[in-house]
Amino acid sequence: MTMPTIHDMFALGIPVAEKILRPIIVYAFLVVGLRLGGKRELAQLNPFDLVVLLTLSNAVQNAIIGDDTSVTGGLIGASTLLFVNHWVVRFLFSHEKIDELVEGKSDVLQETHLKKELITAAELLSAAHKQGFASLHEIDRAVLEPGGNISFFAHKPLPDVERHMELLARLDQISTRLTALRA
Repeated sequence: MTMPTIHDMFALGIPVAEKILRPIIVYAFLVVGLRLGGKRELAQLNPFDLVVLLTLSNAVQNAIIGDDTSVTGGLIGASTLLFVNHWVVRFLFSHEKIDELVEGKSDVLQETHLKKELITAAELLSAAHKQGFASLHEIDRAVLEPGGNISFFAHKPLPDVERHMELLARLDQISTRLTALRA
């Protein structure tokens, strides 16, 4: 390698302030864009969503680095993104109202919410299987969390079923005691 090549690797093509400002602008745009895109984009990815996110990252690459393809410029851009994300997360941790505005609230998944979030019954069933449910009939409610994960809650036994189970347990205890007394 010659010295000009090494120099070119580390020489910035644009001012440092611009190198720092570009990732901040793109970061803010992506946070807002993903928030408006819905929670599904964050965790319930299908192949189409993955392709969109990958091409999105490629589309904003030049906006982050500009005409500068130096190692130094890339490191400044990456460091800026990591730094901004670290401080945004810390800030949102201590400001619940703003965090809720940025991240959103949990939604109980009813048919209208499924349509709004573009979650199919097959995707919901797949997520339920991952949490140990055999079918959607076993689920009392499903909640789409702000991070995009889906939490499932099983049906609680009806009072009659619960009472029946209690009576069977008591009969088993009586049977065990009777067996013990006979012996």
